[in-house]
Amino acid sequence: MVGTHPSHHGSPLALAVDIGGTKVAAALVDDHGFLVPGSTARAATGGVGNAAGLTRNIVGVVADVLRTAPRGARIVGVGIGSAGPVDLARGTVSPKNLPALDRFPVVDVITAAVRAERHTEALDMPVILRLDGTCIALAERWRGANRGARHSMAIVVSTGVGGGIILDGAMVSGASGNAGHIGQLRLRPADAGGPSDSGTLEGIAAGPRTVAWAQSRGWLGQTGEQLAASYADGDPVARAAVRRSAEAVGLAISNVTTLLDLEAVAIGGGFANVAPDYVDLVRAAAEESALFPYASAVTIRPTGLAGDGPLIGAAALVHRASDLALRGTVEPEPAQCELADGVGQERDDVGVHAGVESLAVEA
Repeated sequence: MVGTHPSHHGSPLALAVDIGGTKVAAALVDDHGFLVPGSTARAATGGVGNAAGLTRNIVGVVADVLRTAPRGARIVGVGIGSAGPVDLARGTVSPKNLPALDRFPVVDVITAAVRAERHTEALDMPVILRLDGTCIALAERWRGANRGARHSMAIVVSTGVGGGIILDGAMVSGASGNAGHIGQLRLRPADAGGPSDSGTLEGIAAGPRTVAWAQSRGWLGQTGEQLAASYADGDPVARAAVRRSAEAVGLAISNVTTLLDLEAVAIGGGFANVAPDYVDLVRAAAEESALFPYASAVTIRPTGLAGDGPLIGAAALVHRASDLALRGTVEPEPAQCELADGVGQERDDVGVHAGVESLAVEA
């Protein structure tokens, strides 16, 4: 499996948790970014229509993972990546695709679950929350397709569309922790009488929206997997639907690259595998949309982490945070972090700065 390593004896471990619109996953991850074999647990979130059921599933996977820890394992922190919006100051999340988790106190819930399993060992264990897209960007910079690039972005095209940004080697969270919501960029006006997000990148390019678009034009399938099969068979509607999704992603990449002068973009998520040339279509659309040479020069690659990216990124919040205070305020080390002027104001007790944060990710 991508992201696994045969030996973790003596390595400090992070408990990594990823909360998304279809599932919650957790695993133990060592300080080299490798998942401990046999430590991964998953449970459904999509289709669970109430907060009690979702809480039970989140607590359950955390407990299951902690019970796999080898005897004597050193678990040094917890990293949580969640679909957003997030509220870092309060430790809560309100995932767009999980309305039952509106203002869900995820930090408190997972802290309690860890303490129930690890007892006094967990009393001083940091629990760090960030947007899932930010975590994926950290993972791609640390171990994935964007390794070596100081200015990069990661995009996930799946049930929704999300993203995260790294600038000058440091993650960008923004004033509230929600920087990177590329799926909510509006590419055109909303359709008259349609959903309010119908003109956004997510409203155009996400897997379910692409399937629905194909169905509205006579395609008879029901799922993304069936759309992939129809694309491979040359079905004209399926091919038009996939091209429409990829072109929207390419346009969004071009816009963000023009604004931020990125070097590299990694594309992951299940729907990015709908066609073998999906990333090629994205790349062509981004190049066609760019007005300046620097924007067309951005490197666009498939993810280098398969399905492990979200968990590796959540673990990076713990393992790659030597210059991010795990509790209280941030005292960045100049050798590892450069903050933009005026962004050093402490906001809260979870280690957040406005704008560019001090969590530098070494290549």
